[in-house]
This record gives sequence, C-alpha cells and structure tokens, in this order.
Amino acid sequence: MGTYLITGATGGIGTAVAGLLRDKGHDLILSGRSPERLTDLAETLRKGAHARTQAFHVGSGGAPAAGPGITTLPLDLTEPRRLEARLVAAGPPARLDGLIHAAGVVHLGTVGELEADDWLDHVTVNLVSAAELTRLLLPALRAASGDVVFVNSTAGLRANPGWSAYAASKAGLRSLADALRAEEADVRVTTVFPGRTASRMQESVRAQEGRSYDPSDYASAETVAKVLVSALEAPRDAVVAEVSVRPH
Repeated sequence: MGTYLITGATGGIGTAVAGLLRDKGHDLILSGRSPERLTDLAETLRKGAHARTQAFHVGSGGAPAAGPGITTLPLDLTEPRRLEARLVAAGPPARLDGLIHAAGVVHLGTVGELEADDWLDHVTVNLVSAAELTRLLLPALRAASGDVVFVNSTAGLRANPGWSAYAASKAGLRSLADALRAEEADVRVTTVFPGRTASRMQESVRAQEGRSYDPSDYASAETVAKVLVSALEAPRDAVVAEVSVRPH
C-alpha cells in the first residue's frame, strides 16, 4: 500500500478522496489549515468502514504521537514561504506515492471590484503554495515514482464574468501541471477539472452569487473523488493527464 498527502483534506473533495484511499488500505497525510478539523477527520477515518490501524498526529512541534496510518499536518497555504520549515519540523516522508492538491479559495468579483489583495489571495493559495509544496516533496515523489494530482476547476478552462481572479489562478495551475509533467519523467501528473460540486465551497459561492444552494443540483464530491482515484489507479504505462467532471 502507498502513502498519500492530501491538501484541503477537510474540504468536500479532499475528504472524499481521503475516505476512498483509506478504504483501499493506504496511509494518509491529511493537510489543512485547522488542526481541530484535521483531528476530527482523522478520528472519523479510524472508525467504521475506514478503520484499519491506529492514527497518529503531527502537532505544532512535529512529533508523532502513536503508530502508523494517518498523519495530520496543519499547513497555512497563505504563507508559502513557511511551508519548507513546517515540513522540516514535521519530518517529510522519504517516499510519497501521491500528492493530491485539493485546497483552494474563491472570492467572486469583477475586475473593477477586485483589489490587489484579492488577487494575491487567489494566486498564493491556489497556485504558489501548490508549486512550492510540490517542489519540496519532489524527492519523495521521485523515490516512489508517484503521482501528483491537481484538483483544478472548469473555471481554469474558461473564465466567466465575476470569476477573473479564481479562473486566472486555476489557469496558472494547469500550466504548472503541464510543465511538471514534461519535466518529471518518473512522476505522473494529472489535472482534474470538476464542474460545480456539492461542497461548503459551492455553498459559499452560491451565497456570493446571491442564489440558493441545493446540493442535489451538483455533482457530489464522492463522484469527483472516484474519478480522481481511478486516475491514480491507472496502469503505470499510461497517465490520465486531464479529466473533466461535470454535473449531469
């Protein structure tokens, strides 16, 4: 079995991916901004259908508390310059079978409304931190001939009014994935482009749009996660370079 690091692990798609990978017996490094939410997720994954081994947690001091299985790794993606120190403190893995970038932020607004800080928030979290974390973990990914998966958005393929900053950051993320795929012969790189997906982020987007939110109107996070995991499980003689998942 392998070891997978998931950013945005407490979000809809990230949590769904974590559950699927755990059910398949893989070890997980769950990353997010909130230590409390990460701890709650780790406890959930220990129970019921997800149960396999005892979980352990990397706290603020970086010291694991118990045996193998699940590690929680709080990271603040708004501060990419501090990611290296945080990983060093936690003890980065020697081998990593997969890095799944599922974290992201979105704040809607027209070009005339968005200020510099809005643009910086999007680019920092959605693009720069993904690039920096990938750089830091490349030795472990190379050692395992692992996979990098970028959870992008259909907004990264086409920008609509009010979505300029988010779409630009996601278009940049696609370029990052394309360059990485060409540079790293032994690492497979996949971009997943979900359409509107039932999640807390989508609920926030609908509120920003001044519209109601009904989860049944969208693809489920579990559906997107199944597509993502199927890309991870593709035979090693091929790579699922890009895949779009839209509500039906």
